[in-house]
Amino acid sequence: MSTTADRSTAQLLTDLSEQTTALVRQELRLAQLELQQKGKRVGVGAGLFGAAGVVALYGGGALVAAAILALATALDGWLAALIVAVVLFVVAGVAALLGKKEVKQAGPPVPDHAVQSTRADLDTVKEAAHR
Repeated sequence: MSTTADRSTAQLLTDLSEQTTALVRQELRLAQLELQQKGKRVGVGAGLFGAAGVVALYGGGALVAAAILALATALDGWLAALIVAVVLFVVAGVAALLGKKEVKQAGPPVPDHAVQSTRADLDTVKEAAHR
């Protein structure tokens, strides 16, 4: 096999092109795998949240009925239901605002490891080019 000193500039440029292409493909594959892994975890978590939400909805309905029945002992039934509904809408509004704030703070789903690895590769290539 020939050494680097024996190789022509054209051969070196061809190698550089092939290695750069391979590096870019590897980085893209890393980003793809990272996003797939994150996506699977999000899917499982979302499914569990959905199941918890359904069960909590039934429990919440039972509590709302209990609250209306409790108030109905002191007030008319329609007034008890109205009071409970207003309280529930206030709670829903506060929860929606808090949820919006959390989603805004979460940021975009970016493959952090792949981005950092690509930046490190670019820095290495820049350093090698300046030598």
